[in-house]
Amino acid sequence: MDVITLGEMMVMFVATEAGPLRGIELFRKHVAGSEANVAIGLARLGHRAGWISRLGDDEFGLYIRNFLRGEGVDVSQVILDPEHPTGVAFKERRELGARKVIYYRRGSAASFLSPSDLNPSYFVGARYFHVSGINPALSPSCHETVLAAIEIAHQAGALVSFDPNVRLRLWDAETCRTTLRGILPRCDIVLPGADEAELLTGESDPERAARAIRALGPRLVLVKLGAQGSLGVSDDGIIRVPAFPLERVVDPVGAGDGFAAGFLSGQLRGWSIAESMRLGNLVGACAMSVSGDVEGLPTWDEVQALQSSRDVAR
Repeated sequence: MDVITLGEMMVMFVATEAGPLRGIELFRKHVAGSEANVAIGLARLGHRAGWISRLGDDEFGLYIRNFLRGEGVDVSQVILDPEHPTGVAFKERRELGARKVIYYRRGSAASFLSPSDLNPSYFVGARYFHVSGINPALSPSCHETVLAAIEIAHQAGALVSFDPNVRLRLWDAETCRTTLRGILPRCDIVLPGADEAELLTGESDPERAARAIRALGPRLVLVKLGAQGSLGVSDDGIIRVPAFPLERVVDPVGAGDGFAAGFLSGQLRGWSIAESMRLGNLVGACAMSVSGDVEGLPTWDEVQALQSSRDVAR
């Protein structure tokens, strides 16, 4: 396995027309879950990716498992839980303002993940383990599972990639900050957004925030800056990579997961940090070009075509 991920995945029902959910009658069914998005992105880019989680032993759980399997993600470590349901979410469409998402995830199967669900032999040979800050917020057992998985990954020789993925609907800002700062020293690569970096460090300047996170222990910090691209801080100093040009943002959800998949893909290919960041920016832009969390994630052939067309345009 090239990359192993761990986390919750839900079924997302997206409104087919704009307006408050109370007036919507028709929805389209999608899948949603940060770490699984990264696994799908990596699989489309030609890598071997696996996903660890719990799903309800129900129709939605089977749908998610089969969807991931169809995308080429290994789901051999997914547990179908007969006692707890798969999480569900509903998403508005809005022409103006933020799109409201309503989650029904309390008591979901994923929230019952525990360290005993981990198989250390599965991590043998993996090059990266990727996880996010959503999981520790779901339950104490999920928090313990993240810490245990990080330890197992390091023992297996894998590097740990961590996306803070702050969700203040799940916990208050101070609890979030304290908990995630406890995880950061255990990670090799940290990939926050600019707002998340500020919450974790109190620094509003992305470069200072990245340096403050790196001082906690990670060898590499990559801050996602949206239309300004991305910024990296490592032993080699500061790296700034401009965003991939995008005429219109259709749906910003999934851009961070696309960046993570693209960056890790570049590292797996032996590219430099800057080259990997450039690929991350491209994949993140693709994710924003269509509606849905994973629908816009490109294949490797599509990436090459986009890179070629940009070179010609120059």
